Amino acid sequence: MKINRLKIVLAETEKTNKWLAERLGKSEVTVSRWVTNEVQPSMETFLEIAKQLDVDVKELINSSK
Repeated sequence: MKINRLKIVLAETEKTNKWLAERLGKSEVTVSRWVTNEVQPSMETFLEIAKQLDVDVKELINSSK
């Protein structure tokens, strides 16, 4: 189940996994696992990702409907 839209939002904002990893102080492997929905970041991390990408946090999460 794809919970987050991180891959899509990164593409829309023309940012890379490497860029996000550097901004968050995380490894590229960790960010890659988030992007592929293998694991999910914490809500606190989602908020920081949204801040770095300058998007509303709701854009990063698929609707439950």
